Amino acid sequence: MGTVYAVGFGPGDVKYETLEAREVLSGVDVIVGYKTYADIVSKQYPEKEFVVSGMHEEEERCKKALELATAGKNVAVISSGDPEVYGMAGLLYELSEKECYCGVQVKTVPGLSAVLSGGAVLGAPVGHDFCVISLSDLLTPWETIEKRLRAAAEGDFVIVLYNPVSHKRLETFKRACEILRKEIPSDRVCGYVRNIGRDGCKSRIFLLYELEKLGENSEIDMLTTVFIGNSETKIVETPDGSRMVTPRGYKG
Repeated sequence: MGTVYAVGFGPGDVKYETLEAREVLSGVDVIVGYKTYADIVSKQYPEKEFVVSGMHEEEERCKKALELATAGKNVAVISSGDPEVYGMAGLLYELSEKECYCGVQVKTVPGLSAVLSGGAVLGAPVGHDFCVISLSDLLTPWETIEKRLRAAAEGDFVIVLYNPVSHKRLETFKRACEILRKEIPSDRVCGYVRNIGRDGCKSRIFLLYELEKLGENSEIDMLTTVFIGNSETKIVETPDGSRMVTPRGYKG
């Protein structure tokens, strides 16, 4: 009986891959993943057997990995960032309870999530309490997302938005901006990072009232992570440019 590893390989560049992830990916028999992620990882492990599929086939990929492990292979199911943060770890554990996969062990190998790698590009935006909310309503009802946005804004959390906007979700992104504007001052410091750790990485610091327009102009998309500061977040000027910083409360 083999083992299935839920592996996070970080934002993409090999320098962000943990030593544990590298060790596991080097040692498994098969790597299973979404095509875009497999294309990234295969450059580092070209000798490996890959099982690749497209978007919306997450459950099929996880079942295939568990089947391979049942047959005695050690398998890595890859996620960008961290496999616990909107990744495959949870689904693998749920499916592993099925009788047909009895005896297959699932292990989580953490990775560097976009909230951390993107935050580092901007400076230190999550220096105090923060929450991460995905605006994708594919698996979460939009009513629930709205409730979470309001609660996070009312609680003065730093809010990090994953999957902020797509071609099919322009209206929900607009609605999210409306909710945030009702609860948060329009001059709140915000930032975004696009293509974190990959070619073409781009970042920008802006104010909340600009967020909706950036989405309309396609400056923000599914490859973008958005950071909305709390009431203490500020812009700090450094020799190499502006940085978004949320103070912890230390007194200088």
